[in-house]
Amino acid sequence: MTARMMHLGLMFWATGTHPAGWRHPSARADAAYDIALIQQVSQAAERARLDFIFLGDRLASDPTLQHSNPAQISRLEPFVAATAIAAATERIGIVVTANPTYSDPYGIARLLASLDHVSGGRAAWNLVTGADPAAAGNFGRTEHWPTDRRYDWAEETLVVVRALWDSEPGRPVRHRGTYFSVDGPLDVGRPPQGQVVLLNAGTSDRARELSASAADVVFAGPQPDLEARAEFYADIKARAARHGRADDVTILPGLIVVVAPTTREAVARYDALNALLPLDPEREPGTQVRAGGLGEGLRHNRGSAARLFGIGIPDDLSAAVPAAELAAVAPEARQRLADITRLTRRTATGPDRITYADLVHACPTQPAHTVVGSPTEVADMMQDWFERGLADGFNVYPSTVPGSVTDFTELVVPELQRRGLFRTEYAGTMLRDHLGLPVPARRQIAA
Repeated sequence: MTARMMHLGLMFWATGTHPAGWRHPSARADAAYDIALIQQVSQAAERARLDFIFLGDRLASDPTLQHSNPAQISRLEPFVAATAIAAATERIGIVVTANPTYSDPYGIARLLASLDHVSGGRAAWNLVTGADPAAAGNFGRTEHWPTDRRYDWAEETLVVVRALWDSEPGRPVRHRGTYFSVDGPLDVGRPPQGQVVLLNAGTSDRARELSASAADVVFAGPQPDLEARAEFYADIKARAARHGRADDVTILPGLIVVVAPTTREAVARYDALNALLPLDPEREPGTQVRAGGLGEGLRHNRGSAARLFGIGIPDDLSAAVPAAELAAVAPEARQRLADITRLTRRTATGPDRITYADLVHACPTQPAHTVVGSPTEVADMMQDWFERGLADGFNVYPSTVPGSVTDFTELVVPELQRRGLFRTEYAGTMLRDHLGLPVPARRQIAA
């Protein structure tokens, strides 16, 4: 029996996923448009035998991200970047984001089939319904549709797209549905993978059902604790089993990794990144965070820390917080304190004490679970989740680019390989090969 292996993807944000990644000395202001850099990062991920590189997308710009993730304000259209990646690599999967709420099925099917041909069977579609209301104004809409309508639209889109991939000359699909009338057939040959790999994310009941019934890979977003993460994993697997596809769904939580040869060095890297974070203004004129923007929630400033932890925050953020104050923090903030200790190894009473700066840095919600440590410590955490039924692998979020990509591929991946948890060679040339999924037979469409 073949041992179960992890699956690993790389989330590409041009200046890193840490909100201070753009201020790191190695960061490039033009990284989102530097196709050579994007290709180099993809090649590094391929040398490490990662399953895929992931290209996100947004359909609206958000100037409030200028001090946290400026590369998310403006970047290349993902299919264009994906084609350049395909030309520079041979095996690694290429995930592109396409939002059916603001796209038509025929166009999505054509783009993805073309990318699958260009890449030799390495394309994947990250299906998102769009949580960004500002996109509506860019596509002639008066409103951003509510969740149920977006999912109804997306589910019918998926039916049409898959029918088009299975279509052939002389056999039109003739789809007539609630939202779409599409004749077909597609003017691009059937994708090499038969059906392009599908990715989905979300925690709502509609998102979970779509993931279980149709997705090949599920991105598991942040969860408040391990119990909630275990519940999500078990629920998706149980739903998939009811659809007869329990072994076909791979669940990958996001994981921010800060790794160095030693624990002390890793913590120093984490602290150095946090020290680069500019504090948000305590009072911002007007409405600075638009509805649906990534900048919503607690700010990175003294006021947010004071509200979250229930204690006063002095001007000197480098000072250690008195143990008595930490013992009296608001109950809802206790998990944040535990996370500070887990990430920095600083405690309330030990030789390395929690500082007020640590409290401020802990305020903004992170896009994924964060681990800081040596290669052994990082691999220990990943193996624990993998073996406890919390994950089938991880979608890795590099804090900086390209530094954190190199750190992960050269320090953590060899440790996982040494433990027999991750491949040392690709099993085939297509993304379906990496995921252990066969090429599905063409479904016959009535003439």
